[in-house]
Amino acid sequence: MSIRRLPAELINRIAAGEVVERPASALKELVENSLDAGANQVAVRLHAGGLEQIEVADDGRGMAPDEMRLALERHATSKLPGDAIDRVTSFGFRGEALPSIASVSRLTLESRARGSDGWRIEIDHGQASGEEPAALPPGTRVRVQGLFDKVPARRKFLRSPRAEYAACLDTVKRLAMARSDAGFTLDHDGRRILTLAPAEPPARVAEILTHELERHGIGIDCAREGMRLTGVISLPTFNRGVADRQFLFVNSRPVKDRLLVGALRGAYRDLIARDRHPIAALFLEVPLEEVDVNVHPAKTEVRFRDPSAVRGLIVGGLRHALDEESGRSAAREQAAAPVMWTTGAIYDAALNRHPREGGDPAKQENWVPAFAGMTGVAEDHRLFTQPPAARAEAADEPVPRFPLGVARGQVAATYIVAEAEDGLVIVDQHAAHERLVLERMRSARDGGTVARQALLIPEVVELEEPDCDRLEGAAADLAELGLEAERFGPSSMLVRSVPAALGKTDIAGLLADLAGEIADLGGPLSLRDKLDLVAATIACHGSVRAGRVLSVAEMNALLREMEITPRSGQCNHGRPTWVKLGHGEIEKLFGRR
Repeated sequence: MSIRRLPAELINRIAAGEVVERPASALKELVENSLDAGANQVAVRLHAGGLEQIEVADDGRGMAPDEMRLALERHATSKLPGDAIDRVTSFGFRGEALPSIASVSRLTLESRARGSDGWRIEIDHGQASGEEPAALPPGTRVRVQGLFDKVPARRKFLRSPRAEYAACLDTVKRLAMARSDAGFTLDHDGRRILTLAPAEPPARVAEILTHELERHGIGIDCAREGMRLTGVISLPTFNRGVADRQFLFVNSRPVKDRLLVGALRGAYRDLIARDRHPIAALFLEVPLEEVDVNVHPAKTEVRFRDPSAVRGLIVGGLRHALDEESGRSAAREQAAAPVMWTTGAIYDAALNRHPREGGDPAKQENWVPAFAGMTGVAEDHRLFTQPPAARAEAADEPVPRFPLGVARGQVAATYIVAEAEDGLVIVDQHAAHERLVLERMRSARDGGTVARQALLIPEVVELEEPDCDRLEGAAADLAELGLEAERFGPSSMLVRSVPAALGKTDIAGLLADLAGEIADLGGPLSLRDKLDLVAATIACHGSVRAGRVLSVAEMNALLREMEITPRSGQCNHGRPTWVKLGHGEIEKLFGRR
């Protein structure tokens, strides 16, 4: 086949395939055009998730008729300052969006510059279908109908209207966060979905993501080597099962960059479970010459001149902020919910009756209350068959001023109950001690003084051969954490010492867990990251287990250590280690207020 020039219509459709993947892609380009035109208010209207119609109206500068015709030609743009493509400050600059969208839809472009008349141009799948004057306020309005109607090969790959609408909503949210100084409205099938007035960035982020960030968020503001990072992230204990609320911006441009996502994940290492994800909106400002925004047709990816410096800023800045707020927990203050508490159940249970000893069960008079026979209590008001037996610490007055209070007792051999000045604190002893052990090991490792306990008789642990291979390959790293293990045959490992912090532990179970952990860490993680994750597994084995009865002195010692230990508000898996019920909430439970 000989070489030939492609027809203009086919070139436009190929370009559309790069820029316009779905309704959300077209919407993104149109809203970005509005913002680049200086719009203070952007109104978006969708029908059937954008499959039937997308309309974007703004109050920006507007265009004259000649400019409108030029805007519909390929590679025509007003956003590129000369030929300096490395100094782009606008959202768009390629000049492909409008002609690409017009080649695969019915597009109506209406615009009016201030001080002039409005004009309308209609394009039907790449072919001009008419021009005429139009009545509209200053600004621009673009209507896209029947996207991909004449390109069935593309249309069949689109998803349901509900799914396409979700993608469009996400697009509007990202752009609204990038430009908090502009107002936005979004209507879908005649129903108002979003109304956002111009606001400061933190207020806009909280309004779009969740107002809970005002209580459970951490503000970010740090700088390094000419770069600045601002925004808000959630506490580790305030997380989600999917990463759908992570918004990243580079020089106010919404991006979905793997380097940035990986850096965000790295900042939360050992603070959150692997299947949980933080909420975040991060704004990275980088000198224009240090970032290339021309690496993706849809401009959703960027390339940094020094990616390690960018990653270091994000991980270091977020980690520092998380460490400063390490004592906080998203679940530490719980609103009292009376419907979850049972009243009257004790007395009801006590009224259960049983047959009188030696009496005929068939006769009603031979049945007596369960509390019968209890001495010192009137028969009709006895509640227990025997005096209650329990252990609790005497309540001293006044309560010492400790953030986590003083221990008063233990519930279900799992939860420590403590009294603080401002309420009742409940601590998960296993989760709390797990974090304490990890921080001790990390501190000792960094100081090169990990205490280890040599085994009197080295223990042989049988494992599958691949697991032994993994442990053998990580033997040097494990030794840094106090665990000395060596190969002892094809399918066994010989353990000579364990970290002293573990005490008596199930060595076979520990090695099996570590082998699985090392298998999961097969990705490109740094040595420090891997050691932290392996240390978290070791710490879990060495922590106080649920079901162990603690003395009051042990409980108080645990509380005091939590108060001075970094990141003690959550365990190694991101669960809260303590919750608090304030005095006011307790009074509500009893109807006192």
